[in-house]
Amino acid sequence: MWKSGAAAAGLLAGAGAAVAEVPQVAADIAPVHGLVARVMQGLGEPALVMPPGASPHGYAMRPSEARALDQADLVFWLGEPLTPWLAGPLEELAGDAHRVELLAAEGTVVLPFREGARFEAHVHDEEHEDHGDHDDHAGHEDHAQHGDGHDDHADHDGLEGHDHEDHAGEEGHEGHEDHADAHGHDHEGADPHAWLLPANAQVWLDVIAEELAEHDPDNAAAYRANAEAGKQEIAETVASVSAVLEPFRTKPFIVFHDAYQYFEQGFGLRAAGAISLSDAVKPSPARVAEIRDVVADLKVACVFSEPQFNPGLVATVLDGTAAGTAVLDPLGAGLEPGPQFYPALLQEIGAAIAGCK
Repeated sequence: MWKSGAAAAGLLAGAGAAVAEVPQVAADIAPVHGLVARVMQGLGEPALVMPPGASPHGYAMRPSEARALDQADLVFWLGEPLTPWLAGPLEELAGDAHRVELLAAEGTVVLPFREGARFEAHVHDEEHEDHGDHDDHAGHEDHAQHGDGHDDHADHDGLEGHDHEDHAGEEGHEGHEDHADAHGHDHEGADPHAWLLPANAQVWLDVIAEELAEHDPDNAAAYRANAEAGKQEIAETVASVSAVLEPFRTKPFIVFHDAYQYFEQGFGLRAAGAISLSDAVKPSPARVAEIRDVVADLKVACVFSEPQFNPGLVATVLDGTAAGTAVLDPLGAGLEPGPQFYPALLQEIGAAIAGCK
């Protein structure tokens, strides 16, 4: 149902000329969908597999979403580290589709998870300190996990066999909290929230455009032009958000869970710690107590909550401190999906941080 001819293609000269068909495309989460929609703008519309507001770590697809995978010619997804539940449906429903794992795309900056409740000891190489300059990605190669963007990464043998219920709800098991969340994610590996680094989004626009051009060569020029326009829009948004965040840049803050280090890298911010290691793990009392110490010791300016999670934990951390609070959402649940989603997401997160009181 997503397949449509390009508007210009309907006017092809010559008797019997065929109308070019745009591939049917599906994307896993709203930020990826937004980037794909920007590249396809004016030509077609991708399907969104997981609606905004749903947890990427575990989701039961509706029939319409399963049907979109079944009908897809191309599927763009972050990868199994973010959506482990999607690997099976991709194999079963989209086995004939070309699947592109963006975390493995060449040029992608992939950071390791941070450990512990305090982040201040973690220092990244200077080459990661300012991602506002997107012209040169070569300096990131030592830190990125590269793939060619064309391989099928749906089958990750190393992640099979995990019991996703072994540690769920075990609040007192701090050792389990520090190494794996309730869905078996290894927090000693790659942090999958890589879409929050604008430089990655710009890389992915090119990856998406080239994949679409390969499957739909008649519209290759349009896909590439859209990608270039999308990269420019991101660059302009980064400049705008950076200016808004300038007064906040030297202030330490606490996040609800460690999902924002890519945004921090892109905008020169400094998180001091996270209340929860993951959005799938409830923090232990000891971790909450440690975060309270961080807030007091570093005179933390703000503690950020997330709309999907218990605000009582943030209130506990804030109690007796002068820190402010605001809501951050890495997936932009309240934003309209579509071609302008990604710049809007950066603006929303930047405004929430800058406006924290």
